[in-house]
Amino acid sequence: QVQLVESGGGLVQAGGSLRLSCAASGGTFSSYSMGWFRQASGKEREFVATINWSGDSTDYADSVKGRFTISRDNAKNTLYLQMNGLKPEDTAVYYCAARRGVVTTRPSAYDYWGQGTQVTVSS
Repeated sequence: QVQLVESGGGLVQAGGSLRLSCAASGGTFSSYSMGWFRQASGKEREFVATINWSGDSTDYADSVKGRFTISRDNAKNTLYLQMNGLKPEDTAVYYCAARRGVVTTRPSAYDYWGQGTQVTVSS
């Protein structure tokens, strides 16, 4: 079983950047497909980006494509989300998640979740 801990959230002005990290422990990180999801107040959790076990296949929600980059360092057991050109509508709690098997954008398919980190973008 893998444990996930996110960090790097905060308050930033529109147009700014943040890098989120997700540290994994207790499992073989390189065997998991990983994803970033977010949940804004009063809304359902939604897909942001996913990455396969080796890092050579990624997918992004249309709303973040071209602005966000997902990556992973299997030697460091860490997942990243570089967020550039942040907009007020990106404000949400961001979660990393892990699952065995092929990568998918469905939150319900992920077995392990972090506690989340708040990202707030001011206009």
